[in-house]
Amino acid sequence: MKLTTKSEYTILALLYMARKGEGVYVKIEEICKACDIPKKYLELLLTSLRQSRYIQTRRGTSGGYRLSRPAKEITIAEIIRLMDGALAPTESASVYFFADTPLIREPKMLAVFREIRDFIANRLEKLSLADLT
Repeated sequence: MKLTTKSEYTILALLYMARKGEGVYVKIEEICKACDIPKKYLELLLTSLRQSRYIQTRRGTSGGYRLSRPAKEITIAEIIRLMDGALAPTESASVYFFADTPLIREPKMLAVFREIRDFIANRLEKLSLADLT
């Protein structure tokens, strides 16, 4: 597993919203400034989050972005999977994004990568945004 800036910035933005509190709308400019995220890039990330129903938006002077679920119900694993795909180090060791890779021919090596996947997945699936606020 290797995190891209998509996952990293998304986690930063969601943590910022979570720290503001449930039901509080936050302006995109505020998130950009606080998290040092380029606005155009954050707009793309927030669009994905909205389409996946992790956040809600509201227009107007009191509008902005907020979490659509409590922070304790959003895990880091699901955010990384949404933005970057598999948590496994190779797709042939993945549960949700399985695909044949050359390592499929080496069962012992594949078993090691599955252990790594399980450790990472178990840790990140138990880690919510609320745990980090």
